[in-house]
Order: sequence, then structure tokens, then C-alpha cells
Amino acid sequence: MGNFFGFFGELAKKLAERWVGLLALPGLLFVACAWAGLQLGWAHALDLDLLTTRFTTLASALGRGPGPAQALAAAGLLLSSAGVGLVVQALAGPVRAWWLGQWPPGLRWAGRRRTVARSRRWHDLVKARKELQAQHPRTERTPLQQADIDAAADRVNLLSPAAPTRPTWMGDRVAAVEQVALNRYGLDLRFGWSRLWLVLPDTVRAELAVANGQFAVTVITAAWALPYLVLGVLWWPALLIALAVGLTGWTRARAAMTDLTDLSEATLDIHGRTLAIALGAAPPDSIGPLEPAEGETISRHVRKGR
Repeated sequence: MGNFFGFFGELAKKLAERWVGLLALPGLLFVACAWAGLQLGWAHALDLDLLTTRFTTLASALGRGPGPAQALAAAGLLLSSAGVGLVVQALAGPVRAWWLGQWPPGLRWAGRRRTVARSRRWHDLVKARKELQAQHPRTERTPLQQADIDAAADRVNLLSPAAPTRPTWMGDRVAAVEQVALNRYGLDLRFGWSRLWLVLPDTVRAELAVANGQFAVTVITAAWALPYLVLGVLWWPALLIALAVGLTGWTRARAAMTDLTDLSEATLDIHGRTLAIALGAAPPDSIGPLEPAEGETISRHVRKGR
């Protein structure tokens, strides 16, 4: 995935720095759940009467305390919630890497096996689609037969827009953009994307930044599942919260990734020639999509022998 999505990764880090304040409220919620879990444990996980009693006792003790003690307790609560938020922000990186198929060295063998399985499934689906096309020639094809062929094509694209090379669905969505750029246009996006970004109109860059920001938000959302998963050791309802938060982040991430990669591919289709003109690989008055020969010229230029 190289520099293409690494570029968006750096952008996501800058955006995440602005979200520390937004992480405080979920942090407060987690601190509250952690306190409840410590008070109730597994045996009395849903005992609201016990929780109310413990909370009333705590509130009464704080109420009777001096002002400095109350201020210190409030500060401790805020610092704890902010600290949890910072931890979650740090966990977002590993979550994002996992989703994109950048698995740690100890799990690369599992990643290779999963990639092979995904590739085998993808080629089987492509073969089934081609068999349907061969059985029903275009000139004799009925609307129902065309619908079957379209459904077969949708199954292929749902798995991956190009032959899988990553162990995860999201990783293959990113890799597919790079494959399309190289196979269709001769452009190596690992080196060419940052140059393309510099010549894009401001409106296009804004759209890409928004799409990437939406994906980054889903990563943060899913990362909140991890501290709740740890809390689940002490309080089993936290496991249900972790499951709900994780599934919410993951499902939203798939939709956000689809939007981001579709927009990235459309940007390449529409503005690839802009890069070619800027680098002298195409005449200034040329129009239309980037030609493979032009893309190869750009790739040789931006690679610089690398």
C-alpha cells in the first residue's frame, strides 16, 4: 500500500490531534463504567440497588469534604478520562493497521494464508461470472440472464475490486486502487499520489480529506472497544459494550473505506492528466483520461530509479 495510503495515514494523525477534546466525553463514560465495574464485579454485574448505594456513599463523602478535596476529585476524573482518551488514540494506529492488512511479523503467516484463501475465492467468483457470460451470449441474452450476470459481477466486486493481495477486505480496497492505477494507466501510486495531490483542485482535496476523516473517525470508534474488552475481565457487561462499539466502528469503516477508495479512483480518472501535464508527460492542451504511456513516463520520473 506504500505511500498512497500512507499519505492519508499522516493526514489522519493530524486530524486525530484535534480530537483529543472529543475523546474526553467517551473517556468520562468509560471511567464511569470502570468505577461501576469495580463496585459490582461479575457476581452483582446488574445490581442497580447496590450501585446506587455505593454512588450515594461516594457522593456523600465528597460532599462532606473540603473544597480543595472536591476540586482534586473533579480534576482526577477529568485527567482520568483524558488519559483514557489518549490511550485510545494510540490504539487507533494498530486498529487501522490491522484493518488494512498490515499485520505484525508474528502473524504474517496467517496473513499469507488468508490472502491465498481470499484470492482463491475471488478467482472462483470471476470464473463463475465468465461461465455465465459464455452460456448467455450478449446478442441472445434475456433481462433475467443479464441480471444473473450482474449479480455474479457484484459478488466479485464485493469481495475485492481486483485480485486480492491483502488478508483483509479494507486492505484489498486500497490495494485495488493501486492495481487499477498501474494496470490501466501505468502509474505507480506509491510514488505518484503525493504529486497528484499537489495539482488537485482545492475542492477535490477537501472531498478526499473529508472522506479520510470519516474513516479515521470509525477507527477511533472501534478502538474504544479495546479498553472495554479489558474491563470485561472485571465486569461482564463491558464485553457487550465492547462488542457493540467494535461492530459499529467496523461496519461504518467499511462504508467509509468504500467512499474513500471510490473517490480516490475517480480522482485518478479525472485528474490523472493534470499530473501528466504538470510533469511534461502530456501536451498542455491534451484532454481525456491518462494514457498508459503517459503514466509510465510519470512513474519513471517520480521513482527516480528507486
